[in-house]
Amino acid sequence: MRILHTMLRVGDLQRSIDFYTKVLGMKLLRTSDNPEYKYTLAFLGYGSNPEHAELELTYNHGVDKYDMGTAYGHIAVSVDDAYKACDAARNSGGNVTREAGPVKGGTTVIAFITDPDGYKIEFIERKDSEPGKGL
Repeated sequence: MRILHTMLRVGDLQRSIDFYTKVLGMKLLRTSDNPEYKYTLAFLGYGSNPEHAELELTYNHGVDKYDMGTAYGHIAVSVDDAYKACDAARNSGGNVTREAGPVKGGTTVIAFITDPDGYKIEFIERKDSEPGKGL
């Protein structure tokens, strides 16, 4: 078994596609418009299934905002340098909500940014991250 994708509901599909492609460097892999059922999907990622997990953005026509709830945590992305990733995200219009630094009680360097719908994305600094597969 392996994780194929994670789905997030978004209020403005193009705004979210722009964020994930321009701020996080993902590629738009494919879209699926379903007007009869009033939703549109966009799949993004650093590569395609089955080699890479994808992010599915779901836009339900006419719904521009969702309550975040208390169960959602975050999506984690491997980065070579969390400090540089924060600077790059900020320079691309991203909202850094926790600057890069060691995790409390540990040495791993992490940071957090927030997407346009309020979803949290964690940068985890890993010197062994694969070039071109993350920030």
